[in-house]
Amino acid sequence: MATLTTAQRVVVKIGSALLVDRETGELRTDWLKSLADDVAWLKGLGLDVVLVSSGSIALGRGALGLPRADLALEQSQAAAAVGQIRLAQAYEAALAPHGITAAQILVTLEDSENRRRYLNSRSTLATLIDLGVVPIVNENDTIATDEIRYGDNDRLAAQIAVTVGADALVLLSDVDGFYSANPALDSNATRYDVISEITPEIEDMAGDGVSGLSKGGMITKLMAAKMATAAGCAMVITEGSPMNPLKTLADGATCTWFTATEDPQLARKQWIASMKARGVVHIDAGAVQALENGNSLLPAGVRHVEGDFGRGEPLAILSPAGHKLGQGLSRYTAQEANAIKGHRSDEIEAILGYNGRAALIHRDDMAL
Repeated sequence: MATLTTAQRVVVKIGSALLVDRETGELRTDWLKSLADDVAWLKGLGLDVVLVSSGSIALGRGALGLPRADLALEQSQAAAAVGQIRLAQAYEAALAPHGITAAQILVTLEDSENRRRYLNSRSTLATLIDLGVVPIVNENDTIATDEIRYGDNDRLAAQIAVTVGADALVLLSDVDGFYSANPALDSNATRYDVISEITPEIEDMAGDGVSGLSKGGMITKLMAAKMATAAGCAMVITEGSPMNPLKTLADGATCTWFTATEDPQLARKQWIASMKARGVVHIDAGAVQALENGNSLLPAGVRHVEGDFGRGEPLAILSPAGHKLGQGLSRYTAQEANAIKGHRSDEIEAILGYNGRAALIHRDDMAL
């Protein structure tokens, strides 16, 4: 099981109640600085870090003097528009002293359900991580309506963990783990240290959240755990209010770990291999050798393309003798793939009219 310090890529979810003081509506600046210290510490250990942060509506509500009671949709969107600026500035200010660049990523549920948007988000996040940036992801509450909302950042964090191939997801919460009942209401509730399988009995134990700012209860955290662990990402729920919450977790704070049975890359490969192919690419002997050496499939090695497929859809990869070598996700449509097959990557721009990606199928999107 991945732990915080043995993971390679960590997604950390921060709830509104941790960032924003419930009484004043002001940012908890000292706490955020301590979190930034933790992020710098993890990056110093060689880990990639992505933050999924609530707080924009809570910050905007305070700035606009709106009540803490449930807001109308247009009030929430207005609060988010004001709060997003403050939230992004706060993270930038907290991370900059460590020499860390922050980036703001705003998403909606539509962005993960639409294949093209999902791939664009994945590519952007991967590039930012490769550049050493810490992405700060939040739901785009200024435009999201109920039908296109995640509705809580627990599931959003799990989706981001799957998208970036994280092997650990940390939910900094207002409780220190998963309990058999709501500990705020039942003094006999017991906490689980490790949950290796989310059974119906475990699901029945989930209750509602008790925070006045957080929307996600334990049910949403279980949904997040299901999504994350199925993709090979372990998940932990821990109390986030102490200073330096990530170091506190690493030092043995009480928590609940949900275990993943395999690593995220293997889980992703198995997912790709299980998909129904929407097209076929026939490759030459040189490309076969390149794939065996762990390289991506470049257009130059493609001899023939079959099928009507879109970007991001699975393609079967066939050897010169017609044997299936595996399959992978295409970075081009069928029309584009036919146009660039057999050509060098530096010729793509002249053929398509724009500077596309060098690989037709990237090695990270391929299961052989």
